[in-house]
Amino acid sequence: MHISRLALDHYRSWDHCVLDFEPGINILQGSNGLGKTNIVEAVEVLSTGSSHRTSSSLPLVEKGHPSATVRANVENAGEQRTYEITIAARGANRARVDGGKSLYMRDIVGLVPSVSFTPEDQRLVSGDPATRRNFLNQAASLLLPRYAQSLQQFTHVAKQRAALLKQLSDGSGIDLEYGRQAVLSGLEVWTGQFIALGVQLTKDRNDVIGLLREPFTRIYASLAGEEEQADLVYEPSFDEVLLFDEPAAEISRHFQRIYPGEVARGQNLIGPQRDDLTLRLNDMPAREFASNGEMWTMALALKMALYEVVSAQRDVKPIVILDDVFAQLDESRRGQILDFARRQDQVLITVAAASDIPQGEAHVIDVAALRAQSQETDGDIAAMAAMLAAGRGAQSQGIEAES
Repeated sequence: MHISRLALDHYRSWDHCVLDFEPGINILQGSNGLGKTNIVEAVEVLSTGSSHRTSSSLPLVEKGHPSATVRANVENAGEQRTYEITIAARGANRARVDGGKSLYMRDIVGLVPSVSFTPEDQRLVSGDPATRRNFLNQAASLLLPRYAQSLQQFTHVAKQRAALLKQLSDGSGIDLEYGRQAVLSGLEVWTGQFIALGVQLTKDRNDVIGLLREPFTRIYASLAGEEEQADLVYEPSFDEVLLFDEPAAEISRHFQRIYPGEVARGQNLIGPQRDDLTLRLNDMPAREFASNGEMWTMALALKMALYEVVSAQRDVKPIVILDDVFAQLDESRRGQILDFARRQDQVLITVAAASDIPQGEAHVIDVAALRAQSQETDGDIAAMAAMLAAGRGAQSQGIEAES
């Protein structure tokens, strides 16, 4: 599988942009600030439905515009298709396949699988739990078809429940006793949905960790030495899911016990939004005992494990994104990741300096020249869409330009 052409409209710093990729290694070279990371991030969002750089859609949209669009011509086993997502600054994100009917973006998550290696990967070991939850969400979205929808529903329910807890906490909007009873009744309904969706997310995340654990341990040993033992340990907030035969009932009783504390703080105190994943090295928490080099190797092993599992489950090689990682790695780890990259169908690499370009045959894209070209065609969305449709070849069904 590989992307042959990518088009961006109002995506972050790119007003409009069209560029062609080749199978194999593609290198986007240009100084910092030109927007090369934004280009590969757009591929990540198309693939996983989210970005490792932000938790909301708003930063993905060029300032002053209501939405951003990412379109990609994708070739796989002789078939060409066009995938399109529209990212809303406010509201629901949408998608289309081959210019067809409007879908939710979650409906196409995972159809163009990718795995990203970034400078922030070390934070998978040393960073806060939110970083690891984001990785879990992206991995599960690639591996489990229903996960993206479950996560979206849970996020909505969690916000509604938190809003009611805050009302009870500060009394806002509750003037009379019957108003308080209405809030309590609503809270009961939202809590039931919160538990049901939370149990499902916890089970899904536990399944994903189960899929990743063996390849992660094996790959880390191959990178760091057979004497080193690495492992993954899931730490769910709803640990009743893994301990009891009827987890929903146990969790419901737990909510009854913590209810006063939730009202006092006006927030959800337990749930998948508080899960964590611990990476362990030689049976010790790596974030407390591992060196920087060991953390980098563990992060590489984790992403390589995800690549291996996605590749096996979907019977296709995911697109590999290497975003400015060569400046972060020593020579040994640079060689390890390059050896991995050269075996893939398509790799997108960003580098700031020409000296960071790896040796060997590659398709190099001058991002400064691309920026100048995009400014020349600024505002001609119809022409941009026509360029993308032209790249689809004889099998193309065409693309409808957005008005």
